[in-house]
Amino acid sequence: MFDKFNDECGVFGIFGSTSAAAHTALGLHALQHRGQEAAGIVSCLDGQFFSHRAMGLVGDNFSDAAVMNRLQGASAIGHNRYSTTGETLLRNVQPFYADLALGGFALAHNGNLTNAITLRRELIARGSLFASTSDTEVIVHRVALSRSAAIEDRVIDALKLVEGAYSLVILAPKSLIGVRDPNGVRPLVLGKLGDAHIITSETCALDIIGAEHVRDVEPGEMIIVDESGVRSLFPFAAQPPRFCIFEYVYFARPDSVMQNTSVYAVRKRIGAELAREFGVAADVVVPVPDSGVPGAIGYAETAGIPFDLGIIRNHYVGRTFIEPSESVRHLGVKLKHNANSALLKGKRVILVDDSIVRGTTSKKIVTMVREAGASEVHMRIASPPTTNPCFYGVDTPEKSQLMAANHTIDEMAKIIGVDSLAFLTMDGLYRAVGEAKRNNELPQYCDACFSGEYPIALTDNASGISGNQKDLFVKDVA
Repeated sequence: MFDKFNDECGVFGIFGSTSAAAHTALGLHALQHRGQEAAGIVSCLDGQFFSHRAMGLVGDNFSDAAVMNRLQGASAIGHNRYSTTGETLLRNVQPFYADLALGGFALAHNGNLTNAITLRRELIARGSLFASTSDTEVIVHRVALSRSAAIEDRVIDALKLVEGAYSLVILAPKSLIGVRDPNGVRPLVLGKLGDAHIITSETCALDIIGAEHVRDVEPGEMIIVDESGVRSLFPFAAQPPRFCIFEYVYFARPDSVMQNTSVYAVRKRIGAELAREFGVAADVVVPVPDSGVPGAIGYAETAGIPFDLGIIRNHYVGRTFIEPSESVRHLGVKLKHNANSALLKGKRVILVDDSIVRGTTSKKIVTMVREAGASEVHMRIASPPTTNPCFYGVDTPEKSQLMAANHTIDEMAKIIGVDSLAFLTMDGLYRAVGEAKRNNELPQYCDACFSGEYPIALTDNASGISGNQKDLFVKDVA
């Protein structure tokens, strides 16, 4: 099992571009880190919609000229999927499309709805027929049931019944709509390319097509782009902003800007805070590639210890690698990482990684570094201990499988096999993102995976079905 919090999803929408589908494919390529399971694009030309959805990576599915030529029109939306709810099936690949009374309607969603089971049961009871096992489809049905005249009002009607985290891009015959949940848990930004307007998950998707980053979409904001320009609404009751702090730790691409802050700069500051909080005598600081690199640079600079690549990553081994036989399964992490023995031999090593989830990969990496001849191995983690699952758009193990939820730090150090282990404090993390410290009365971010304080009601979880958000929905559908 992959020993990380698994990525969420990425969304991209563009209105007013003669190359809408091509720009969308490029944007999704830049957002590939947010979901590698499947990808889809829906475009629109004069009220007619065109769609292509497929399992696998963006480059594998949208490099064919015949596919791209079918995606006609000057507006399009796209989605990269990592399944946080629903099964791994083509019917769950977004964007979802439906023919409504007002015309075609396509929707792509990053996040999780925490009352989707409750809403789904109500909808089925009144006769709705579901085509997927994804929580996102609940929104489509609620939009269809609304009797409001304008499509944006129908979306507002639907979302007023929804709980959870969502950043949405919606394609209608004459408009592109972007919406962010009132707490702003998941990211969403507005961009501009000539006369075209873009709504997407991260600024790196703007960079790839040479677009300008205009601003973040605000928590609770709805942006409507049509022939008359850009309009902004705030149709929901205001809530305290609770942006996911783990975006800075791991999820976002380091070259993205979130909340007017460079993700790369935050990760370097995280490493610097970690060095100040838990310094230790050593000869070299080594990142666990690739997500540990900026933190390790910040740690090394602050501690005055050399930074070096003591672990080399094989970038051509993905999550779908199939081991050819049982005889090589013992190779484990070496399929993806290999120790640089010439550098590590006889050295006191500080390993910097972004997080520890189950701990299985950390244990294998430490063993590999020791076998390469390191005299001491100290591990520093660029986030607080992850003790709770996420219900807002991240596929995480249940609490029983989270190492930090079931062991003390000293116990974890023994299990992993390090001479010392330390995690960034919560206040250190908040300082790195620009706050003096965590406001315990009203935290400035969603940090539930560290604190267990969930800012949005877990309605489905309270129904008695155990598991993470993905399991809740699949179990109920089954």
